[in-house]
Amino acid sequence: MRLSSVRIITGISCLFFAAAAWHVGSHSASDFTAEAQTAKPASAGATAAQLHPISASIPSTAKLALPPVAAPGTEIYTAKRGEAIPTIARRYLGRTSYLTSSELADAIRHANGDRTANILKANENIVIPGILAAPVTAKTIPVPKDFEVRAIYLTGIMAGSDHGLRIIRHWREVGGNAVVFDIKDSDGSVTIPFEHPLLGQHQVYLHDVPKFVRFLHQQNMHAIARIAIFRDERLVKEHPELAVQSRKNKQAWRESGKLVWTDPSQPKVQDYNIALAKHVAQLGADEIQFDYVRFPAEGDQKDAAFVYQSGQPEATQADNQASPAAVSNDSTCAIPAPKHHNKKGATGTETGQAPQFQKGPCPVAAKPAPRGPQRSDVITAFLKKAYAELHPTGVLFSLDVFGVMAWQRQVDLSHTGQDIVGMAHYCDVISPMIYPSHFFGMDNIAHPGDEPAHFIGESMDRFELITKGSGVVIRPWLQAFHWRTKTYSPEYIKVQVETARNKGGIGFLFWNAANDYSKPYTAMPEMKSANAKDKDKFFRGDELPVATTQAALAPATAPSGTH
Repeated sequence: MRLSSVRIITGISCLFFAAAAWHVGSHSASDFTAEAQTAKPASAGATAAQLHPISASIPSTAKLALPPVAAPGTEIYTAKRGEAIPTIARRYLGRTSYLTSSELADAIRHANGDRTANILKANENIVIPGILAAPVTAKTIPVPKDFEVRAIYLTGIMAGSDHGLRIIRHWREVGGNAVVFDIKDSDGSVTIPFEHPLLGQHQVYLHDVPKFVRFLHQQNMHAIARIAIFRDERLVKEHPELAVQSRKNKQAWRESGKLVWTDPSQPKVQDYNIALAKHVAQLGADEIQFDYVRFPAEGDQKDAAFVYQSGQPEATQADNQASPAAVSNDSTCAIPAPKHHNKKGATGTETGQAPQFQKGPCPVAAKPAPRGPQRSDVITAFLKKAYAELHPTGVLFSLDVFGVMAWQRQVDLSHTGQDIVGMAHYCDVISPMIYPSHFFGMDNIAHPGDEPAHFIGESMDRFELITKGSGVVIRPWLQAFHWRTKTYSPEYIKVQVETARNKGGIGFLFWNAANDYSKPYTAMPEMKSANAKDKDKFFRGDELPVATTQAALAPATAPSGTH
């Protein structure tokens, strides 16, 4: 091969190998660079996998929501599937400041965006408002016994309801300053939580007495707790050994077929009622009111046997209660004063003036004086015991009595045992039930319900007279219902209030078993307006002392060192 050809071939080969070498070198470098660049993400990925638990502790809020935090006075509740707000409200009620579950349910809806739906989703969080740091407590607000009470009565069921709260607020708006509410009614039903061997399980309507009393105090109202004492149907049926006993069949005695009366002289019955009264006083009530503080007045009285008679011969027991017993001349009754004739020869009654009474000896019956203890002795001794237990708590102690007892008829005294003169020494207030419609057969008036001025005036005159000097306050129950009267109206209410006040009464209580106070609602503003023109024509207008009320409402301060 010629030299020139060799050179040409050699040059081409060099170029070929040079190109090949360049191609191979360039690919290797790029591979190396890529490997170096992907090595860092791989290393970072490995590191991230190792540190995953740490990074999870600070997630993005967009991907994982934080649990809700309850504001002070609230609590967060996580619902179960299908739960409803009313059910949750009933469960939480005792831990909140609300008085009824429907009030709390409304508050829950409002606190959660004014929602309208009641049914909740599974794991749905809702705010429960009004959570209390500690149970509510109430303090008795002491007032003098001549504090002018202007009250209405509420059953225990009504007092613990939304409608009852509306009644209370309305009564306050029209000028009332007190509420009487049932703790135990005449059927024996105890409306509050209370533990006692004679009670057992029972239906509760007023679940939190301190909370209810505090509500009344916030309204600047006097809280009167009513307890029906010896007429107790539930106790008689569950414990027939505590009932009045029948002489004939040795079983529980019935009043006109009804099994309703416990034995007022039975110590266990007395202690049970006093224990309940003390319990309520300690819960903050301002006044304890005893109703049915008497023996049964109807039915076969000769067949009724009582514990207090156990030491008497049976013939004497029956004789003492079969007919009115005689009273010695040492006993005091209200008797008509001598009539003084005016110049025209007319007596005071004939000129329209109320008849006058004075203290004097009671009429002596033909029968010999009864032997042994009497029903009135039992009632007076019981009240002495109850007053000694309740008075130290600071509450007022008041008694409801039959209006007819003002007439001091021996037949009424021997049956009921309500000796007003003796009872007046062991209470602060006596509240006679002087409903005009209940005086049928009295004073030869055919329709007593339509004569409120007469029967209110007559009753008050007599009660004031027979309690004179005792220091007891007469605060009457007045009629706020239309039974046996065709004239029931706001004017009827006003006549009763004015007459009672003019005859020495201090304050008043309105009774309506159905808690319908539409007529008093109308009458109260009219009486307030009349008072402005004619000072204190109907009532003085007493109110609870502001400073005392505020002190009672102030939250209790925990002692230092407590947890």
